[in-house]
Amino acid sequence: MCLPPRPAPFSDHPLAMLTIQRLQPHDRHTAATWDAFVMACPTATFFHRAGWQRLLREVFGHEAYFLYAEETGRITGVLPLGHVDSLLFGSSLVSLPFAVYGGVAALNEAAASALEAEAQRIAVRLGVDHLELRQRTLRHADWPLQDLYVSFRKTLLPDAQANLLAIPRKQRAMVRKGMANGLRSDIDAGVDRFFALYADNVHRHGTPALPRRYFEALQREFGADCEVLTVSTADGRALSSVLSFYFRNEVLPYYAGDDTSARALAANDFKYWELMRRACARGVQVFDYGRSKQGTGSYAFKKNWGFEPEPLFYEYQLYKRDSVPQNNPNNAKYQRVIKAWRRLPIGVANWLGPFLVRHLS
Repeated sequence: MCLPPRPAPFSDHPLAMLTIQRLQPHDRHTAATWDAFVMACPTATFFHRAGWQRLLREVFGHEAYFLYAEETGRITGVLPLGHVDSLLFGSSLVSLPFAVYGGVAALNEAAASALEAEAQRIAVRLGVDHLELRQRTLRHADWPLQDLYVSFRKTLLPDAQANLLAIPRKQRAMVRKGMANGLRSDIDAGVDRFFALYADNVHRHGTPALPRRYFEALQREFGADCEVLTVSTADGRALSSVLSFYFRNEVLPYYAGDDTSARALAANDFKYWELMRRACARGVQVFDYGRSKQGTGSYAFKKNWGFEPEPLFYEYQLYKRDSVPQNNPNNAKYQRVIKAWRRLPIGVANWLGPFLVRHLS
């Protein structure tokens, strides 16, 4: 096996030395410096924030390797990694588990290359099956690639009414239907209504729900940057809910759930319009509709809103595998399991789900 070389000190100036360090779990000072870098780095995302290290460790029990490049006391690149050692799907080093974006965020190629080289060394030392970097741009044309996913991002107009009129006519009619049905949206302080809708929704789709304590931890960790919006009927019955992340000038609706009656009342369409309207009022400039698998209903729904797909580049280094893993519900070999999961009582599914979902990433 050919190992990547250990990152060597880099210098483009006699006093500029590049080293790769690992963020320690209780080092709040460096974590704050890390986050300040992430907020300023053009290629960084919400999932590069240091708080994900604590979530991976405390909620899922995964070892985290949050690497940063440092030059003369200044961070010039970061690479958050999580080690998922799964009895179901094997061992992997991923940037980042449970995230749609990841990989390197760096100010220069030297820092990016050094971080990736160190990630490969860690992957080999851990004996993982593969290393996975989830990126929005292609970095290694010669690495195996997962081309299943796309993202949908769109610049918002400064005026809410202009954004409504920018939605294609048929989808805009669904938003107006929700308005005509007297639906309302509220920002929830906790996750009670959201989790009930989310857990029921994923159960109907045959997949285990992430644990409730994960969503509570997200709110504690990210505060106002993690927000729950819930749509209800005029008499207060919750129909649809979404947990969104705010990052710089962007909003990313990330987890969602709907009641079975939501579709007939156009609550899902109204929900995303209300999120867009509220984001516009906050001065948010980019609506990131998130990741979808090509050829799915979610993909078609976002296209119908006038968003165009952008490819995601999930790049791999394979160590004990011959091909890129296909651990997703589209894989035909999981269909029996999905059907069986749907038949479980919701209480049993919610109890068992957290034991299984930690093995996913």
